[in-house]
Amino acid sequence: MNNGTEEVIPAGVTVSLENPFTAAQDEVEPAGRYEATLSRGAELREKPFRAAGTPNRLRQHLKGRMTVWERIRYLADDTPHVLYQNWGPNLDGASLVTAIISVNGRDVAVYGHDFTVRAGSMDATNGKKLARLFELAAKRRIPVVGLNDSAGAYIPAGVGGLDGYADAFTALRKISGIVPSIMCMFGFNAGGGSYLPRQGSFLIQPKDTFFGLTGPGVVKTVLGEDITPDELGGPMVHSQTGVTDFVVEDEVAALRKVKELLRYLPDSNQSLAPYRETSDPIDRRTVDVDILLKKAFNSPTGFNTPFDISIMIQQLCDHGDFLETQADRARNTITALGRMGGNVVGFVANNSAVASGQIDIDAAYKNARFIRFCNLYNIPVIFLEDTTGFLPGREQEHRGIVQAGRAMLDAIVDLRTPRFLVLVRNAFGGAYASYNNYATGADFVVALPTTRVAVMGPAGVEYVYKDELKKIRAHRDTRIQAESEARVAQGLSAAEADKEAALAVDALIKAEEASLAQRYEQEIMNPEEALSLGSISEIVMPADLRAVLARQMAFCLRHYQPGPMQSVQREFH
Repeated sequence: MNNGTEEVIPAGVTVSLENPFTAAQDEVEPAGRYEATLSRGAELREKPFRAAGTPNRLRQHLKGRMTVWERIRYLADDTPHVLYQNWGPNLDGASLVTAIISVNGRDVAVYGHDFTVRAGSMDATNGKKLARLFELAAKRRIPVVGLNDSAGAYIPAGVGGLDGYADAFTALRKISGIVPSIMCMFGFNAGGGSYLPRQGSFLIQPKDTFFGLTGPGVVKTVLGEDITPDELGGPMVHSQTGVTDFVVEDEVAALRKVKELLRYLPDSNQSLAPYRETSDPIDRRTVDVDILLKKAFNSPTGFNTPFDISIMIQQLCDHGDFLETQADRARNTITALGRMGGNVVGFVANNSAVASGQIDIDAAYKNARFIRFCNLYNIPVIFLEDTTGFLPGREQEHRGIVQAGRAMLDAIVDLRTPRFLVLVRNAFGGAYASYNNYATGADFVVALPTTRVAVMGPAGVEYVYKDELKKIRAHRDTRIQAESEARVAQGLSAAEADKEAALAVDALIKAEEASLAQRYEQEIMNPEEALSLGSISEIVMPADLRAVLARQMAFCLRHYQPGPMQSVQREFH
């Protein structure tokens, strides 16, 4: 108080810290129809997220798998925009989630099977829902990502489950070539759950997963064969056949691979793949290519020494970064996506480190599929040629090497994007004629000084110099007799003289044959005739290879207009 004395509280007055107006504010009016409607709306929005229940989510985690919502949230930059979220018989999403998300700033259409609800199975409703998402992706020109984790068709739905897959198959096929799609295989997938993802552009499969037309149980019942899921449809099986494009360690690695792959893919067939600024100069000298070839060709095996062509691809790409596809299949050829000067480029390269880089059935189909993808989505392609030809033999002929080679040739001839050819070393026969060159439509063809272009490889000496070789070999017996007589005259026995004479004459014949082989390489197996005929634009030194290719590629892309394919659709694919 002002005078320092205590204030006297009047009698009958109670002291309280409560706000006298609180009681009036706390009075809650009974919920009306509007509030009840809002409550039901909120409940419906949350139902797909809660439909599985905690026990099913925990069961999914115990299997080492993420839930579909966890997978989508890992991919997305922010909160996904879920589409058709309650489209299902129980208003729970019907075991399939569809959404539009942002991945590294780009819009992506994503779907995922919710294995915690009906084992992610498919019915007619799901099929229509999935088809609607595919149609939206094509309309808005955005990529598709599929997170597959399904036991197949929903059996209680009867034919409806099959109709659902038919709707999805048809819709995905119709957008193929319009927008790229990336499919991930999680868990245990069977039946239509295997067909649908393989319709996509690329398929990623983690270890310890399975997909196939039927499971081991059906195989046991029908064929009486005991087989594990991994032996029947595991990643090591599918990566060898080309069904799987990427094998990764686990689900997180698969989702990271999706993000990595998207960096190389355009949104649709009407645009180029994303350009990325780089600090790696386009005129950087590729000295390591020079060192690689020097060590290989100066070795005891000379120009027959194999080497890993991926080292050359690494040297050509910005910062040595590239993404190889189907890395476990047909290692005698390499297909990869990389960047030069910030521009995305596809690489198709013979790998002499495996089977001398010969083109067999698997290599031809691997090349054809990759080339067709690049053609559809406006990705330029650089071919690195170093092969002795197509692989001969009964096994290859019986399996259809001619058909496989034709598939590769057709893909190359139909290629409309900027395409270059680098002749690294060997380019023989039909493999040269059917590979990318000016006659098949190449925009730029260069050769390293190490190039050996010919109708045939070293065996061609037998045909080019057949008269000389015939003469050398025809007089063998006469020369042996003369040498033997000379040695007998020197005091050797007849038997010893014959033996030494045969060895001496054979060594002389071998030296003469080697001289002709060397002459064949110098006169025939070199880039000079191809250069004089205009089959090659220029000879490029190994250390200048990146600079020459990057500048020419930038020039071609400045004058290239991306767009959907307009040409006639040819027979056979």
